[in-house]
Amino acid sequence: MKSKTFNIRTMTQLALLTAITLVLAYTPIGYLPLGPFNVSFLSVPVCIGAVVMGPGVGAFLGLVFGLTSFGNALSGGSVMGVALMSVSPVGYFVQSVVGRVLMGLCVGLIFRALSRLTRRGLSAYIVAAVSAPLLNTVFYMGLMCLIFYNCEYVQNLVASTGAANPILLVLAVVGVQGVIEVLVCGVIGSVISKAVDAALGRRAAVQPAAVPAEALAEGANGYLPHAEPAAAEEQEVTVVMPVPDKTSEN
Repeated sequence: MKSKTFNIRTMTQLALLTAITLVLAYTPIGYLPLGPFNVSFLSVPVCIGAVVMGPGVGAFLGLVFGLTSFGNALSGGSVMGVALMSVSPVGYFVQSVVGRVLMGLCVGLIFRALSRLTRRGLSAYIVAAVSAPLLNTVFYMGLMCLIFYNCEYVQNLVASTGAANPILLVLAVVGVQGVIEVLVCGVIGSVISKAVDAALGRRAAVQPAAVPAEALAEGANGYLPHAEPAAAEEQEVTVVMPVPDKTSEN
């Protein structure tokens, strides 16, 4: 019964976070257009899932995030996505999807390690929340430089920013975007993750203890186990035999 309840609660939480990710992806509140980039706030539900439910859930929500980003490029919603898709759809799939899966997985692993060191202190939630947008930018832009650095679109960015190497290109292109994502996702992600984790912890603490199945079955049959009555102590019986009188025989 306890395992079934846990599975239902886990699936409900996962479905809720997936729905939030999709709502952010397909409404204006999820992306803020900023030049050729979109400042994304989808790392917030990914961070919450990775912190509260573990690295596996973080990787799954990162997959959802990546697929929505890839779909956004297919529909023409991202200038960079459209340009890179025209060069290599497979390469852009790796950049937009695989990078987000790694982001969610790493956030969960970072929080797990820090929570053991800090005993789930506030600093663990803050670092995990800040690492989500940072890792999102590092993986996304890193894979772009690795796969598409020599293509015409990226070389035009290099020329326009005057970057001498891929690292300077990343810093020059996503400087403002990175600051906005870190501030927004770091604050919101840490506050919500801490609150949800604390609420789930309190709920688990107040749950009644499980009753053994044997006791439930015995109660249903109207039988309550009780101690066996103590065995009656055997009483010692002394039998007195009459002694014949020898004087009467004479």
